[in-house]
Amino acid sequence: MDKIIIHGGKRLEGDVRISGSKNAALPVIVSSLLTDGWNIIHNVPDLADIRTIKRLLSGFGAEVEGGKTLRVNAGGITSCEAPYDLVRTMRASILVLGPLVARMGRARVSLPGGCAIGARPVNLHLKALQAMGAEIDLRDGYVEARASRLKGAKIYFDISTVTGTENIMMAASLAEGTTILENAAREPEVVNLADVLKGMGAKIRGAGTEVIEIEGAKTLRPVEAGIIPDRIEAGTYMIAAGLTGGDVNILGCRPDHLDAVTTGLKETGMGIIPIDGGLRVVGSRDVTSVDVKTLPYPGFPTDLQAQMMVLMSIGGGVSVIKETVFENRFMHVNELTRMGADITVDGNSAIVRGVSGLRGAPVMATDLRASASLILAGLVAEGTTGISRIYHIDRGYEHIEKKLSSIGADVRRVKG
Repeated sequence: MDKIIIHGGKRLEGDVRISGSKNAALPVIVSSLLTDGWNIIHNVPDLADIRTIKRLLSGFGAEVEGGKTLRVNAGGITSCEAPYDLVRTMRASILVLGPLVARMGRARVSLPGGCAIGARPVNLHLKALQAMGAEIDLRDGYVEARASRLKGAKIYFDISTVTGTENIMMAASLAEGTTILENAAREPEVVNLADVLKGMGAKIRGAGTEVIEIEGAKTLRPVEAGIIPDRIEAGTYMIAAGLTGGDVNILGCRPDHLDAVTTGLKETGMGIIPIDGGLRVVGSRDVTSVDVKTLPYPGFPTDLQAQMMVLMSIGGGVSVIKETVFENRFMHVNELTRMGADITVDGNSAIVRGVSGLRGAPVMATDLRASASLILAGLVAEGTTGISRIYHIDRGYEHIEKKLSSIGADVRRVKG
């Protein structure tokens, strides 16, 4: 099994280009299930999760070709079953449920797996589909759904759910009548999907707000579309620059998607300057400790909580990091303490007392964003850090060791 080896203490400097967003690409690729003909999708990142969704669509009988520019033709679907062997590795696989029921009238989808960062139940997806007229059965670890044609409905999500909003938005695009989603997720990835669906011929209003209205169509047409830059990848490299006292240009990012991150990082003493095509990030010699509370967009993203914790671990005081989006998302804490961090977990809060420095150690990744946090810790730690179980990182960061090496990090991937 591959490992990442990092010799810490190197200052990062130069340009790093941000890839397409994993969390935007997955639902956009899945939306191809709603149409006949070739959909063309640009700026698709090379990630394990993308390869999984491609295999999943191929298993339905769709034609899937290409890489960074992906072509998908779901005109010849022969299966509506998403098997456990694929779905268990990626929770986002549940996104196929709504489109399959909407277009084919049926779906059989294994209950999802993926990162162990909390239950993230699919009950909100199922409740919404039932409100639209679908019959739902849970048996043998699978969700089985049927509907002759989904009907528009008014749906209120008890909690803001990105995949739930995306799933039902896709299903509603082929439903009869109008669907209104209340307490909908506002993330840029939701807006990206809405723009693609509108290009297919769906009528969608309010994407990016808490109320989204979708007027269903009888059929949708193929589309050519692009994927937005990955704001989580951008935030990760911004924090890496700050940790190492670096000076890094984050190219190809969307600064307007990073407002909460930029505000939080500026409070730590980092300099963040808009430049043509992105942001310039300059690290501070002394890191100021700040409190962080994760929230749905436009708040500080839960997917950057672990990385921010590393920055706070070398801060000049005490920071309280409160996780409000997912339970069980502090599994990286034990590994960071092995590297010398002073962190105490109290319920959904972590109290981080800044230390003079971290030490390299052998550590193990537990999930995708925890993997990123351990890599960041290795960049600033004294000595050598070896990170195992890095298959997590390959799910969400495109060629991270190559990008970091290009801006001065001493990092390499090794076999075994």
